[in-house]
Amino acid sequence: MSIKILIILAIPNFMSQISSNIKFLRKKKGLTQQQFADQVGMKRSLVGAYEEERAEPKYELLKKIALFFDISLDDFINETINEKWAPKPKGNPANLRVLSISVDKDDNENIELVPLKASAGYLNGYADPEYVAQLPKFYLPMFKQGTYRAFEIKGDSMLPLVSGTTIIGEYVENWNDIKSGETYVILSKSEGVVYKRIGNKFRDNKKLKLISDNPVYEPYEISGEDILEIWKAKAYISTHLPAPPPEPTMESLTAMMTQMQRSISNLQQNKN
Repeated sequence: MSIKILIILAIPNFMSQISSNIKFLRKKKGLTQQQFADQVGMKRSLVGAYEEERAEPKYELLKKIALFFDISLDDFINETINEKWAPKPKGNPANLRVLSISVDKDDNENIELVPLKASAGYLNGYADPEYVAQLPKFYLPMFKQGTYRAFEIKGDSMLPLVSGTTIIGEYVENWNDIKSGETYVILSKSEGVVYKRIGNKFRDNKKLKLISDNPVYEPYEISGEDILEIWKAKAYISTHLPAPPPEPTMESLTAMMTQMQRSISNLQQNKN
């Protein structure tokens, strides 16, 4: 849970606002409490308790409800949602998106895999919980904090990582946290899924400079309004194993011996 959410939960009228937002959005969809409960996956009695301010939804359920109504979690808990309300424009770093996530039988958050063949579909289905639920998924115990997704990359722009390497990325909620010089998976309307190194600090939702590790490819810029998701690279999985070191030659052995002799000579001189 982010610091921002903790501060919000301390606001006295938090429950009143959440309750009225749930009720308004449910009625706007034309759903009864039972229909809403069935579609979200909870008991009808809980819906009544939340709308009447007799109970407080847990953070994970808040994310699930916001996702169901296709609004950001930030808007859901901070805004008074009524007929006059309008969502914040997408692409704003301060507008935290709600992700569709899944858990295993032990309540561990899964890592969904976006394979190469699904990259095009992910551009259209990234915000669709039904699409995300159909993606392959796995769990890695070393990634316990945060939300992660895995992306199979294409091409040779990020050598030595070869085409087909899977990048595991941690979801970046606030784009102002992006650091230049580090690598990220970026989903954009124009480029789809790309894995690049960031060349500049991202400010005011303007442009990011994307750099390939392979110098054959020229850097380019992408507008913040074009970006849909950003994932910070945390690890990679590859079936391309490193080649063994070359067999030593007489020439290389001679050079090693010469270097050793120099090192020993230098040590003796320092002692004297």
